Parts: sequence; structure tokens; C-alpha cells
Amino acid sequence: MDARLDYFADPTAGKVLKYVMSTGKALKDSPLPAATQELVALRVSQINGCAVCIDMHTKEAAVAGETSVRLNLVAAWREATVFTEAERAALELAEEGTRVADAASGVSDEVWVRAAKHYDAGQLTALVILVSFMNSVNRLNIITQQPAGNYEPGQFH
Repeated sequence: MDARLDYFADPTAGKVLKYVMSTGKALKDSPLPAATQELVALRVSQINGCAVCIDMHTKEAAVAGETSVRLNLVAAWREATVFTEAERAALELAEEGTRVADAASGVSDEVWVRAAKHYDAGQLTALVILVSFMNSVNRLNIITQQPAGNYEPGQFH
């Protein structure tokens, strides 16, 4: 499969995506735990069906020390016993924040309270921005059919 657009060759994409991707860099430096960031990025990408982001985030998480058991169970996190309560709260917020068309109310108060029990204001801010960022990047990749499978960890650092 070939991508519909080559973001690396297009001058408009180069100008815009430099700023978009700087969000990802800033999030990496945020107080939200790195493992939580990868799990959330992976779950949002699974929900949206963004193969290239699933490829990237599973590989980055594995290189960072994430286990294959946890990575394989992200899609079924509710039934899995391998996630902390804090990670479960983040994954729940990520799901409701991604499935906004399915839940007219967006993120429920109950989900917000559970997340706020585990994360401080800076971490919650990073979590909300991460969910929004991943939804945006997923759409950029899905619309243009960016192919998956060839990502090398650290490729965009």
C-alpha cells in the first residue's frame, strides 16, 4: 500500500507538521508517566484503527521496557489484571475522549474523577492533550493511508 500523500516531500505538510509534532515532543517531557503515555497512545490508535500509530507505539513501548503481555492486552484492558488503577483511569479517559461521537456527553464526570484521583493537574493536562493529539495524528494518517510495519524505534526523535 502506498500513502496518498508524502508528508516528507510536501512543503505545506513540512511547515505545518513541524508544529504539530512539536506537541508530541512536549508531551514526552511532561509529568505524565512515559508508560502511561505509550499505553494511551496505543489505545487511542487502536480505537481509531490507525495502523501506523499502532506500529509506532507498540515498538516504542517495547523498546522502553513494556512487556508483550501488557501491550497485547491494551485493547482488553478492562478484563486484564496487568494494569495499575492509575493506568486504567487513563485508558478509560482516553476511550471516552476518543469516542466522542459514541458518547454525546464526552468524558463523564465519573471518569474524570477517577483520573483526577491518580493524576495531578499537570499530568491531567498532559493526558487530555495527548488524547487530543493522538486523535489528530491518527486522522492525518488514516485519511492519507500511511502504511504501517516499517517503523523503527526512535525514527522520529
